[in-house]
Amino acid sequence: MTSRKTGTNAYHLGWFAALSVICGLLVAGLVLPFAWVSGSVIKASADSLESLPAELEIGPQSERSKVLMSDGSVLAEFYAENRVYVPLNKIAKVMQQAQIAIEDHRFYEHGAIDFEGTARAAVRSASGTTQGGSTLTQQYVKQVQVETAKYNNDEEAQAKATEQTLSRKIRELRYAVAVEKKLTKDQILERYLNIAYYGDGAYGVEAAAKHYFNTTAAKLTLPQAAMLAGLVQNPAATDPVNNPTAALNRRNIVLNRMVTVGDITKEQADAAKKQGFDKSKVQQPKNDCTDSPFQTMCQYVKNVLLSDQFKTLGKTKEERLNTLQRGGLTIQTLIDPQAQAAAEKAVARRIAPTDPFISTSVLVQPKTGLIVAMAQNRTKLGDKPGQTWYNYSVNRSMGGAEGYQAGSTFKTFTVAAAIAKGIPPTRAYNSPQTMEFGGSTFRSCDGPFPSPPYRPKNSTGAGHFTMEQATMRSINTYFVQLQRAVGNCDVVKMAQAAGVERADGKDLLKDEVPGSGGVVGFDNVVSFTLGPVEVTPLSMAQAYATFANRGVRCDPIIIKSVKTKAGKQAPVPSANCKRTIDPEVADQVNKILKRTIESGTARPAYLPDGRDQAAKTGTTDSAEAVWLAGYTPDMAAVAMIAADKQAAAYKGKERRSITGRRINGTDCTGGYYCTLSGSGSGDAGKIWRASMQAALDGTTGTKFNQPSGKVIEGKKLSVPNLNGLGMKEAMAKAEAAGFTTEIAYQHSGYSKGTYLYAWPNKGTHDTNKPIVFYVSQGPRPRPKPTYRPTPKKTTAAPKPTVKKTTAAPKPTATKTTAAPKPAPKTTAAPKPAPKTTAAPKPAPKPAPKTTAAPKPAPKPAPKTTAAPKPAPKTTAAAPKPAPKTTAAAPRTTAAAPKPAATTTAG
Repeated sequence: MTSRKTGTNAYHLGWFAALSVICGLLVAGLVLPFAWVSGSVIKASADSLESLPAELEIGPQSERSKVLMSDGSVLAEFYAENRVYVPLNKIAKVMQQAQIAIEDHRFYEHGAIDFEGTARAAVRSASGTTQGGSTLTQQYVKQVQVETAKYNNDEEAQAKATEQTLSRKIRELRYAVAVEKKLTKDQILERYLNIAYYGDGAYGVEAAAKHYFNTTAAKLTLPQAAMLAGLVQNPAATDPVNNPTAALNRRNIVLNRMVTVGDITKEQADAAKKQGFDKSKVQQPKNDCTDSPFQTMCQYVKNVLLSDQFKTLGKTKEERLNTLQRGGLTIQTLIDPQAQAAAEKAVARRIAPTDPFISTSVLVQPKTGLIVAMAQNRTKLGDKPGQTWYNYSVNRSMGGAEGYQAGSTFKTFTVAAAIAKGIPPTRAYNSPQTMEFGGSTFRSCDGPFPSPPYRPKNSTGAGHFTMEQATMRSINTYFVQLQRAVGNCDVVKMAQAAGVERADGKDLLKDEVPGSGGVVGFDNVVSFTLGPVEVTPLSMAQAYATFANRGVRCDPIIIKSVKTKAGKQAPVPSANCKRTIDPEVADQVNKILKRTIESGTARPAYLPDGRDQAAKTGTTDSAEAVWLAGYTPDMAAVAMIAADKQAAAYKGKERRSITGRRINGTDCTGGYYCTLSGSGSGDAGKIWRASMQAALDGTTGTKFNQPSGKVIEGKKLSVPNLNGLGMKEAMAKAEAAGFTTEIAYQHSGYSKGTYLYAWPNKGTHDTNKPIVFYVSQGPRPRPKPTYRPTPKKTTAAPKPTVKKTTAAPKPTATKTTAAPKPAPKTTAAPKPAPKTTAAPKPAPKPAPKTTAAPKPAPKPAPKTTAAPKPAPKTTAAAPKPAPKTTAAAPRTTAAAPKPAATTTAG
C-alpha cells in the first residue's frame, strides 16, 4: 500500500472515529466537556461542533420567475436555476421510491444519522473503497447551504459548503439533527426532491421531468424515475442528453437497487431496462428574453424590473436580478399578445429587419398608462444583421438607442397651448408658402427675444387659415405665427404637461439644446412647434394619450402586478395619473384632431369602423422621420419610420431622407418594388391603422366629450394702463390682467425692432382676443417705378381696383384718384404718392407718420388706434396691401390694428 493510500485510509478512519463519538453526543443530546474526547482530530471536530448554531437557517429554494401577458400566456421566464417547486403529492410514488432506494433506503427507519450506514462507509473507506455515509437528510442540509450561498452571491460560503473536510461533515450532522426535529420525513423528502440537481440545467424533479421527458413529476414512469434518481450522484457525468450510455447504465443500477430493497420485482426491472432514451422528447429550457416570443418587449420588461422603480426587489441592480432569477415571482403585464403580434406584423409588412430604417409602433391605454404593445422592425435580440440589443421606442436609460424628431406632431401642443390661453380655433393667419421670421420677436420663459434668421416653408399649400384648417393641412407658417402669439414658453410647458420627454432624459426647459452651441431650453427655439426635439415613440404615445384621457396624464407602465411565491403582492410603480391639462382644452384639441383624421392629412389612417378617433401626422425636415400619432378615447398609438443613422446607407450623411427609398417588408416580396413616400400618413399611417385595428378589435367605440367652449368664450375685462412701459413689462402686465398677447409688425420711421405701442391700451377688451404689441419694421421700402411704353392702359380700364395702386403704382392707379393726371407722377416719382392717398381731404399727418415719414412722433401711433376710423387712413397708401405685406412678413396689420387683432399674424 502506498503512503498516499495509507494516508487516505487513515483520514477515513479518523473521521469515522470522530463521527462515532460526535454522533453519540448528538443523539444523546449531551453537552460534555470536550476534554473527555480523545485524539486531536476528534477534539478539533468537537470544538467546531460547539461553535455551530443549534438550527440551520433554511431559506426558500430558488425558483424561476415568470412574466405573463394579459391572457395568462408566458412572455418570459427568468432563472439562475431552472426549478419549479411541487409538493410531494405531485411527485410520482415511483420517483420517491427510486430516490430513496439509491440514496438512503433506510430513510424512514433511522434518525438524522444512520449509524449502520456510517459504519459501513467507514469500513469500506478503510479498505480503499470510498463510500459516503450521508443520509438523505444530511444531503439535503448540504444542498440548503449551497443554495443559500448562491442566493446571497457568497462564493466563500458556497466553497465552504462543498469542501472535503471533516468540519463540513460535522456541520452537516449537527444541522441534520436540527432539521429532523423541525421537519417530518415527508417534508424533508419533498424538499430534497425539489432542491436536488438533475443535470443539464434542471433543478428539482419537476424541471427534470419536463426537460428530459416532456412530462411532469406526477406522471413519471419507472424507467424515467430510475434514470432521474441515478443522476443526483454525478449529474455532470450521467445526464442522458450529453452522456446517454452512462445515464442508461446508472439507471439500471437504480433499478437493481429497487429490486434489492423490494420496491419492484425483477421482471419490472428487466422490462424497464429494455427502454431506451428518446432524445426527441427533450425540451430545452427557456430562459430570459432571447427565448421570448416578443424579445424586445421582454427586454424592456426586464430593464424596468431591474431599474430603481423596483427597489422593493433589491437595493442594487445586482440584488434585483438575483431576486428575479431566484425569487419565483409571478409578474403580470397587460401586454396583449394579439395586439403585440399584430403590431409587429404591421411593422414587418412595411419595413424589414435589415432595411436601413427604424420603425416602431407603441400602444398605450390612456386611462391606466399600461403599455399594450411595443413593436419594432428588429424584433430579435442579437448582433447578427437585422438583430439589435436596443428598444427603439424607449429612452436610453431603459435600453433605447437614440431619439427621433417628431415633426409636425408637435403642432398639437401649440394648439393646446393656444386654446388654454383663450385663443379660439377660429383664429386665422395669412400663411404664405414661405415666411421669414428673422428679427421678429418671440417669447421664452425669460421674456421676449429676437428670432435668428428662420424661413420655414409649407409642403401642403398656402393661404388664409383658421387654427382648425391649419391643423388639418399641417401649415408650417401658420403654426410658427401661432406659437409666436402664444409664447414659446407656454407651448413647451404644454408639451411637458402632456408627457413629452427628451430621449436623452434631459429637461426641455432647463438643459442645453443639442447642437445649439449653448442655448439653454427649447423655449428659445423658434421652430419648436415643428418638432425639432429628439423624443421617443413611447413618450409621444403617452403625450397623445393625455388628450385622449381629457387632460389626465398617466405615466406609461409595463408591470401591472408582482406576486411573490408566497402569494403576497409586491408593490409596483404607480402610473401616477394626475390632471395636467384642463379637460375643456383637451376636448377642443380632440375635436380639431378628429377633423384632421376625418378630412385632413391623417385621413389615410382613418379606422373604418367609424369610432371617434383623432390623429396628427408628422414629417421632419427633409423627411428623415415620419410619424402618425393618434388615439381613440380607449387607446393611444404612435407609429414611426426613421432613417437609421448607423446604417451604411446613411452613415456620415447630413441629409437622411427616407423619401423614395426602397423597403423590403413582407408586402414587398416577390420582386414587387416598394418605396417610401416620405409622409406621415402614407408610410407610418399604415402601420398605425393596422396596429390600432388589432388592439381595438371586438371593442365598442367610446365617444369624445364635446367641448363646451368655456375656455375660449372670453369675457370683457378692463385693459390696464400700458403707457410708459417697455414691451416686456407691458406684456407681462397685460397677461397678468387675464389677456393673451401678440406681437405684430408695421413699417415706421423708427429703427427696426423698436417697440411702438399696444392696442387696445384703454377701455375694455374681450379676453379671447389678444392685446397686440406693435414693433417697428423700419421705414417702408420705396416702390420701384414701373415704366410703360404708352399710357394707354392708364385709361383703358374703366373700373380699376385700388389693389393695383398698392401692388405697384402703375398708370392704372389714376382711376382710383380724383385727378387722373397725377397718376403717372405717383409712378414716376415717389413725391406724388401722398396725393394718391389724399382722397377726400386727407389728413397729412397720419399717413407719413405710419408709413414713410422719417421722424414719426410717438403720439400719432396711438391716434391710429384711438378711433376706429384711422385704420382706412393708415392703409390709404395701399388700401388692401394685406396679401403682399404679409407675404414678406406679418406686417400688413401695422396699418390696421383692429383686423390684426382678430385675423392676422401676431
